[in-house]
Parts: sequence; C-alpha cells; structure tokens
Amino acid sequence: MRISELESRTGLGRHALRFYEREGLLVGVQRGQNNYRDYPESAARDAALLQQLQSLGFSLQEIRQVLDAMRAKSIDCAKGARLMADKRIAIEAQIANLRKVSKVLLREQQRLQERAARYGLPKE
Repeated sequence: MRISELESRTGLGRHALRFYEREGLLVGVQRGQNNYRDYPESAARDAALLQQLQSLGFSLQEIRQVLDAMRAKSIDCAKGARLMADKRIAIEAQIANLRKVSKVLLREQQRLQERAARYGLPKE
C-alpha cells in the first residue's frame, strides 16, 4: 500500500511514518521502480500497536523490543511480564500524582467559588 493509504488507515502523518520506518519500527517497506514506498499490510497493524504503546508511555526502545519479539514469534514471557509490570507501576504512580493535583485544583476551585459567592459575583 502507498503511504497515503497507510496515513488514512492509521491517522499518522507521512513524516511520522517515515520516522518510524527509519527507526526500524515499520519494516518490510519495499521501493518500486518508480521509487515509491510500498508498505506491507503488517505496517498498519504495527503502526496501530505503536500508537497504543506510545500513548501508554512506552519508549521507542521498549516498543522496538515488543515489535521485534512479535515478529520473531519468540517472546520471552518473563522479560515481557517484567516490562508490563514496570509500566503498570509507572502508570499507577502517574495516577497517584494526578489525584494529588486534582485535589489541589478542587480546593482552589472551592476557595474561589466561596470568594465569588461572598462578593456576589456571578457563577461561571
């Protein structure tokens, strides 16, 4: 498939797709006689997985490890489980920090609402 089709199927722009190709995250890309890139079907699946893992906080190196293991059909389960556990711990720490920030924002919101009510200012 051409890059325009891959763009529409993945929602990624051509610059991102080419970057991922250069980084070795999208593989199997062929060049035709016209020098156009021809992406395999697997590129759409890999790009979707790549986006999901990035949104979960995985680094490009970690994503490369996952994709390489999937392509090799030989995932080291213990290593994979450790990677998932480490990411889950990091995400839980982020959630805890976000909860703290949320509490601070709620207190400030309440303080400002009380002040607005005291001075007869309209509520937003």
